[in-house]
Amino acid sequence: FSPPSGAGLPFAEYASAFDQATGECRNIKTITATLSLSGRAGDQKLRGQVDAGFSAPSEARLEGRAPFGRPVFILVARDATSATLVLPRDNRVLGDAPPASIVEALAGVALAPAELRAAVAGCGFSGDPADGRLYGDWLAVDTPGATHYLRRQGGRWRLVVSIRAPLTIEYRDFNAAGRPSTVRIRTTPAADGAATDMTLKLSDVSTNVTLGPEVFALAIPEGADPLTLEELRRAGPLGATPPPR
Repeated sequence: FSPPSGAGLPFAEYASAFDQATGECRNIKTITATLSLSGRAGDQKLRGQVDAGFSAPSEARLEGRAPFGRPVFILVARDATSATLVLPRDNRVLGDAPPASIVEALAGVALAPAELRAAVAGCGFSGDPADGRLYGDWLAVDTPGATHYLRRQGGRWRLVVSIRAPLTIEYRDFNAAGRPSTVRIRTTPAADGAATDMTLKLSDVSTNVTLGPEVFALAIPEGADPLTLEELRRAGPLGATPPPR
């Protein structure tokens, strides 16, 4: 996706168009899904499956699924500032770290629990619309800190791209309910040229289901060795390399 160039044409109904495109996903308070990941984070390949559950405002559980045996990782966040990560296969635990920092170390994108829930639900970087410009079939809507690109499909506006530098979220393969089943998350290259380009294929999606407190509870394995955030970053995306002890 390349954003349209030029000033565009004023579009007085940008707020109602944005509400039509994001109204349903903004009403999603809980969501569970299986995320099939592919892509790259820097020079490392991303591939795997994650069972995910989110609950407003800032609860999240991400469980990296392995073909056999125990999960690769379990990440649980109860709020926006603190999360716990367990690596069952290595018997390591990282506690009381910012959720967005752990997600960045695992997958190369710094997204907090509420932002992950909005991204998976199809809302991108949601916010209150402040301005809008028309570019042919595309409508650009500005919210604080972000720009969203809507396209009219099937007689209604749909959110297709959401940009908040350095992150871009792109939606594809909308189902009959109007929700995307493919989410692409990219970062612009950093000073050293590293960038993330990750695609999530969503399956087994359930929305606004009851998620009890047990979903966001995490038992720390007995005798687990502590893990630092820097060690996790060196281990590579999705725990590709066991962190050094």
